[in-house]
Amino acid sequence: MEEIKIAIIRMEGTNCEEESFNAFKELGVKPEYVHVKELETKKKQIFDYDGIFIPGGFSAGDYVRAGVIFAARLKAGVMKDLKKYVEDGYPVVGICNGFQVLIELGILPALNGISDEPEACLAANDSNKFECRPTFIRHEGNSKITRNIPVGKISLMPCAHAEGKFLFKDDEYAAEALKQVIFRYVDDKGRLAGYPWNPNGSYENIAGISNPEGNVLGMMPHPERAFHPWQGLNKRQDGKEIFEGMLEYIKRR
Repeated sequence: MEEIKIAIIRMEGTNCEEESFNAFKELGVKPEYVHVKELETKKKQIFDYDGIFIPGGFSAGDYVRAGVIFAARLKAGVMKDLKKYVEDGYPVVGICNGFQVLIELGILPALNGISDEPEACLAANDSNKFECRPTFIRHEGNSKITRNIPVGKISLMPCAHAEGKFLFKDDEYAAEALKQVIFRYVDDKGRLAGYPWNPNGSYENIAGISNPEGNVLGMMPHPERAFHPWQGLNKRQDGKEIFEGMLEYIKRR
């Protein structure tokens, strides 16, 4: 475990990197902050790491739209390497703003491979306001990163976003890509439900998806804020399973 290196990629406006760093550190691996500029200047290389984690926040102030500037910098500087990294089966996880970045990069949903243009979006919440509270999410699928979580398990994790409404580019694409849904928003009984259980109005209550190969995961709720008992979610540690699942996948590779 101590040999596993995780890159926590950040830029101006990222604000969940410390919680993410501490979660990985507690599990016994080597997390490392990697600023996007260090990748642009080749000071650090993507392939020096066993996994990539893009944390939440408001990169570049979420100007234009959430995650788009962060994604543009990665696309201009390291997209060729990042594409090969994903295609080679390395794990990549994006949380909240990180999920938005992966969508903008075309790395998710990537139904027919990584695309040059986004094939989905995370639009403004139906409530037209920032939603910040615990959410229940149901594990739907067998992503390689969430294989440690029983299908059907209801987890409790906080959301904190203004642009989290997941939409596919069209209905035909959605019909094919729905098999990649990993988490859905549900009520406290595990049933699909509308607002406020679904905090943003996401299509089919989507809270997280993977790529077809299962080595990339994007989700809006924050597992790093549901890692420790003292974080206040009735002493539940459901978020810990996301980090553990990513590391278990790295060990299996």
